[in-house]
Formats: sequence, structure tokens, C-alpha cells
Amino acid sequence: MEEKIRELLVYIGENPDREGLVETPARVLRSWQEIFAGYHQDAKEVFTVFENTDNCDQIVLLKDVEFYSMCEHHMLPFYGKMHIAYLPDKKIVGISKLARLADVYTRRLQIQERIGEQITSDMMQYLSPKGAACVIEGIHLCMRMRGVTKQNSLMVTSSLKGMFLEDGVKDELMKLLK
Repeated sequence: MEEKIRELLVYIGENPDREGLVETPARVLRSWQEIFAGYHQDAKEVFTVFENTDNCDQIVLLKDVEFYSMCEHHMLPFYGKMHIAYLPDKKIVGISKLARLADVYTRRLQIQERIGEQITSDMMQYLSPKGAACVIEGIHLCMRMRGVTKQNSLMVTSSLKGMFLEDGVKDELMKLLK
């Protein structure tokens, strides 16, 4: 792979043998191991669940979870924050596990719309809550650095499942997000 990266450097007009670039292929590979670590993680293994012995039945919301991902269309970064919520039923989850679940899916080539769906689908499958929600606010460098070059654009997506599709519950979630 290092040789392929050297070829890319030549393709863009660089000299891979100049002082600042000699180690770049190896550095790129090491960074990709971290950036794309989600391919080697299983979402099911992220969940540590506990019995809901206190019968918690209100919205559990983890706000402002920062994320970084790579656009699968241009291989450019997009980043921002997400808000992950669930309505407990018989189980609750360690709250840090929601942030770890976000990493499983953001550390891959992605589109923002898919990330929210993957997170809420896994929550419904492995946690069995009454509802799951993920709202993502993303800044896409493929929109800012190239193409339409819209510097102030912010993409917002949501994935709502279960009771979060009901107006009253959805309204309460949106108020908590403000």
C-alpha cells in the first residue's frame, strides 16, 4: 500500500522522495487504521446493558457527541455533532456505549444519512427500547473545499424509530435538543 500512496503523490504532482514526504506513505497508512477503525468493530459488542430495575421511562439523551467521518463519494472529511436518545423499556445501556456506537459507524467511508439509521437500528435490535433517535449536524468538506464551495452549509439528518415517531414524544425530544 505504501507504494500505491507514493504513486498518488506522483499523480498529484509531488516528489515522494523529498524530505517532508519520504515517510508520508507510512503515516497515511497508520492514520487510516485509526480513521477507518469502524470496519473492525462489531456494534453488538459495544452494548453493555443493564436491567431497568428503576423502571426509567423517560428520554435518555446524550447530546453533542462529536464525530469525524469520511465521505464515501469524495473521501473527504465531514464532522460535527450528534445527539443520540432512547426511551428505555426493560434494559438501559451505559451512556458511554452510545458514543462508542457512534464511532463504530463514523469511522468508515460513510454518508451522513446512513449513520443515523445504523445507530438507531442497532439500538432497537440490541437494546430493545420503546424508541431510538439520532440527530446529526454535519459539516462536509466536500461542500466547502470543492464543488459548490458553500462555507456556511450545515447538513442535519434524523433517524427516529418507535415512540419517537409519535408527535408528543418527538416534540419533547426536539425541545431537549434546543
